Amino acid sequence: MLSQTAHAQSPTEIIALDQIVVSATGTPTPAREVASSVTVITAREIEVQQRRTLPQALAAVPGLNIVQIGGPGGQTSVFMRGTNSNHVKVMIDGIEVNDPSTPNRSFDFGSMLTNDIERIEVLRGPQSGLYGANALAGVISITTRRGEGPPKVTASVEAGSHGTFNQAISLSGGGDRFNYSFNIAHFRSEATPVTPPDLVPAGRRINPNSYDNWSYSARLGFKLTDTVSLSWIGRYSDGYLLSTGDSGFPSRPNGFRSSQDYKQAFTRGEIVWDPLDGRFVNRFGIAYTNQDRSNRTANAAGLLGTPTPNLGERTKFDWRGDLRLTEGQMLVMGLQHENERYESRTLTASTGNTGAFVELQSNWTDRFFTVANIRYDNDEEFGGHTTYRLAPVFIVPGTETKLKASYGTGFKPPTLSERFSDSRPAFNFFGNPNLKPEENCGWDVGFEQPLLNDRVRFGATYFHNDIENLITTNLTRDSYANVGKATTKGVEAFAALELTPEFKVRADYTFTLAKDEIARWELLRRPRHKASVTTTWTPIEKLSLSATLIYVGDRVDGNRDFSISRMRATGAATVNIAAEYKATEQLTVFGRVDNLFDKRYENPVGFLAPGLGAFAGLRATL
Repeated sequence: MLSQTAHAQSPTEIIALDQIVVSATGTPTPAREVASSVTVITAREIEVQQRRTLPQALAAVPGLNIVQIGGPGGQTSVFMRGTNSNHVKVMIDGIEVNDPSTPNRSFDFGSMLTNDIERIEVLRGPQSGLYGANALAGVISITTRRGEGPPKVTASVEAGSHGTFNQAISLSGGGDRFNYSFNIAHFRSEATPVTPPDLVPAGRRINPNSYDNWSYSARLGFKLTDTVSLSWIGRYSDGYLLSTGDSGFPSRPNGFRSSQDYKQAFTRGEIVWDPLDGRFVNRFGIAYTNQDRSNRTANAAGLLGTPTPNLGERTKFDWRGDLRLTEGQMLVMGLQHENERYESRTLTASTGNTGAFVELQSNWTDRFFTVANIRYDNDEEFGGHTTYRLAPVFIVPGTETKLKASYGTGFKPPTLSERFSDSRPAFNFFGNPNLKPEENCGWDVGFEQPLLNDRVRFGATYFHNDIENLITTNLTRDSYANVGKATTKGVEAFAALELTPEFKVRADYTFTLAKDEIARWELLRRPRHKASVTTTWTPIEKLSLSATLIYVGDRVDGNRDFSISRMRATGAATVNIAAEYKATEQLTVFGRVDNLFDKRYENPVGFLAPGLGAFAGLRATL
C-alpha cells in the first residue's frame, strides 16, 4: 500500500507551489526532489471548489482529457497524455480499482464521489517499473481521510439544478493507538438534459438522465505495539443510472430510458511491522475488489428487459519493504500476486500475475536526486515482462531552476473481455484471442522556475510516448486489433502566482498530438489543446471564493452511433464559480454555479454536457 499523510490546509493554501508527493516513489518525498510530473489535489481544493464527483475534481488537471457520457453517473474515461483511457492505473488507498468487468479494464471515474477524499495525486508518464501492468500512461492515486483528534461529526446537505439533492455525514477521530473514519454520502441528480434535440425524431420524447448514488466508506487504524500496527479500509458504492439508449442503424435515441445498476466493493487489510525504528518498514497487505454491473434496455413499450450482468473480481496479496541504507539512500522492495475473474452471461474467465520490484531513491546532494526502479511481472497468459524507470532532478545553484527528466517503460496485457467476449448476433462484436500485450516507452524533460521567494513559479515539460501493439477497435468495428505503432507527444506548461497570501492564480496549458502511425491519423478524443485557469481569493477570514475556466479544444471523434467514424468535434470553454462562508465555528454556508455562461457542447459527440447549474447548501461540524 502506498500510504500517505497530508495535513489539513487553510483556504489560503489550496494552490500549493511545493508539496509532499507520494505516488512518484512510493514514499513521502518533497516535490522539489521529484522528477515525475505530478499534480496534487487536496481535500481543501475539492471543498472550496465544491467538486462533488471525481470527474469534476480532475477536470482542470494538465495532460488529462475527461470524457463523460451524459453528465453525472455517466461512463467517464480519462485520456492521459494522449494514451488510451485504460492505460491509467487507479488506486484508492493502495487498492487497484480498474474494473475487470469492463471491456477494456478501465475504471469508470463517473461512479466515485469526493466527500471522503483527502488527496489525489495524478502521476503522468509510464509507471510499470513501480506499479506493474496497466500503468502505461500513469497513475491516479486517491487517499481517503484518516481520523485524528477528538471525535468529530460533519454533515452537509446541498440542493440545486437538474433535480440535485445531495447529503453526506461523517464521523472521525483518533489518538496515538487508534483512529477511525466513517462516511456516508448520497448523490442525487434527477433530471440532467443530455440528448441533443436534433438527433431525436419529431414527436419522440426526450428524456433527461437520472442518477442516484449511495457510497459508504470506513477506515480504521490500530497500533498494537511500538513496532506493529494494523489498518483496514472498506468502501461500497451502489449507483443507479437511467439514460437514453439508441436503436436502429443509423441509430436514433429511444423514447424510453434504459438502466445501469452497479455495485462496487473495495477492501484492504494491512499489517505494518517496523522492527528497526523506521530503518526497515515492512507492509503486508491483502485487497479484494468486486465490481458488479447490470444493464437493462427498454423495449418499444418502455419496459425494461432482462438484465445483462457483468462481474469483475480481483484478489491481491502484496509485501513492501522500505530499507534506509544510509542517509539519503532508500531501497524500496516489493512482491505482489493477483488474480482476476470476469463473468458475464456468456463468458467466465480468469487470469493471474506475479510481480517483484526494487527501487533506489538517492539524495546525492541537496541539489541532485535520482529515482531508479525495475520490475519483473510474470503474466499467466503472456509470460514475463521487465519494466523500469529512471528519473533524475538537478536544482541549479543561484537561479534555483529545477531541471527534471524521466524515462520509463510499461506494458498492458489484453483484457479477458477483449480476448474472449462474444456479443453476436445482437451487436455483431466479438473478442480477438490473438491480441498481443501493449508496450510503451516514454520519456519527458522539463524545468520549473521559482521567482520572488516562490511567490511565482512557472515551468514546462515535453513528453513523448511510443506505444507498440496499441489495442483499438478494428476498421470493420466488429472486433479488436493491435495497431502496429502509436505515438503521443506534447507539452505541459504552467504558471502559478501568489499575488497576496489571500489571492492565488494558477494557469495550465497542454498541447497533445496523438497519432496512429500506421494509418497516419490522429487518435480519437485527444484534443490538441487544453487550458485551465484557477483563482482563489479569501477577502476575509470567513469567506473563500474560487473561479475556474476550463478550455478543451477541437478533436477527432465519431458521431453518437459511429456511423460516421471520424469527424471534427468542436471545442468549448466553461467557467465554474464557488463561494463558502463560515457563519459560525460549526456552520458553513456554500454555493456554486457550474457552466456559468451555459455553454452547450458535446463531449463525446452525441451527448450534451450539463448546462448552467446553480447549487447551494449547508455544512455543520460538531
